[in-house]
Amino acid sequence: MGFRKVKGVRWWMIGLIMLGAIINYLTRSTLAVAAPTVLKDLHITTQEYSWILGAFQGAIMLQPLCGYVLDVLGLKRGFAIFAIAWSAISMAHGLAHSWQALAWLRGFLGLAEGSANPAGMKATAEWFPAKERGLAGGVFNLGASAGSMIAPPLVVWAILTHNWQFAFVITGALGLVWVVLWLWLYESPEKHPLLSEEEREYIIAGQEVQLQGDGSRPSFLKILRTRNFWGIALPRFLADPTWGTLTFWVPLYLTTVRGFDLKQIALFAWMPFLAADFGSLFGGLLVIQLQKRGITLINARRTAFTVGATLMLGVGFVGFVHSPYVAIALISLGGFAHQTLSVTVITMSSDLFKRNEVATVAGMAGTCGNAGLLISSLLIGGLVTTIGYTPFFIMLPLLDVVGAVVLWTVVRERQP
Repeated sequence: MGFRKVKGVRWWMIGLIMLGAIINYLTRSTLAVAAPTVLKDLHITTQEYSWILGAFQGAIMLQPLCGYVLDVLGLKRGFAIFAIAWSAISMAHGLAHSWQALAWLRGFLGLAEGSANPAGMKATAEWFPAKERGLAGGVFNLGASAGSMIAPPLVVWAILTHNWQFAFVITGALGLVWVVLWLWLYESPEKHPLLSEEEREYIIAGQEVQLQGDGSRPSFLKILRTRNFWGIALPRFLADPTWGTLTFWVPLYLTTVRGFDLKQIALFAWMPFLAADFGSLFGGLLVIQLQKRGITLINARRTAFTVGATLMLGVGFVGFVHSPYVAIALISLGGFAHQTLSVTVITMSSDLFKRNEVATVAGMAGTCGNAGLLISSLLIGGLVTTIGYTPFFIMLPLLDVVGAVVLWTVVRERQP
């Protein structure tokens, strides 16, 4: 008995993996929102909190391993394994009674959650023609900001009605529910029973011939010797500290500097991530519009990154404004700007590398991004009590401008 074909299956698939990314970023953001309560309850210092964050960032730098597993095992099976792991580890956070225990759990969580970005880029490369990959990447990237946006109200509700431990249990349980949906609904384009021949041919016809995979396993050394890898990895290293600041440090900033209580965090801390949602879509749509005006795909992506880097300059003024609401607005501008540039550079792994390399390349570039995030988190944890947050808000947009320069000077378009 045959299945009835469905129109636009590729968009349903990217929507499904976006939902997985929402859960992924919701679980990783839970600690940040609960931090004022957890740190007080477990008598954890700001320095120790930075070490806990460092454990997560150090482990998530193993993204190339995640990407390699996804390339070898396949997206459906590999991503399900990682999602089950991060859900169980998130729930285990509720058992922690010291900063050392939290650090170990964050490390294991980082290892499992490092699979999200390589999985999203692999799905984008497999399911979409080149002209739609920017928008598809933007839809997937909505998961990062949407998950981080949902975290403040959900986690605060869990703390106020139960306790901080319950917040980790509920976010982990949501991950297990998503795994069931994933295993039930996802298949590759070659196997999906609902995909019509017309849509399958449309996808294949719009993909670059020179980037078709040859079935071989990706080579880390070969990728490391590639100029284009460093052209996208270095901008990730420079840009990702912004996302780490938004996710892990803004709730503490609002509490310690702006005097927000837990309810005010629930009311305002999600706003930068709502703005980031719009930035994810804006970046993809901007690339499409630039291509319609005759600009090549890679140059369109570089232009979108540059627009985001320019908008990021507003974040440098966060520490100088008196009103906490203006500060929230500027931080929200940072969320919009960061996702505008982030979605473009992340998607470039699928524009520049072969299908059987995309997840591995995305993971390796993610390692560079998380290395930058790790360094910035440790610097904030070590210096914020003496120099404050203002120097770090100034630093973030300057790093993005340097990233734009690297993207324009290092990346070379692959010719058919």
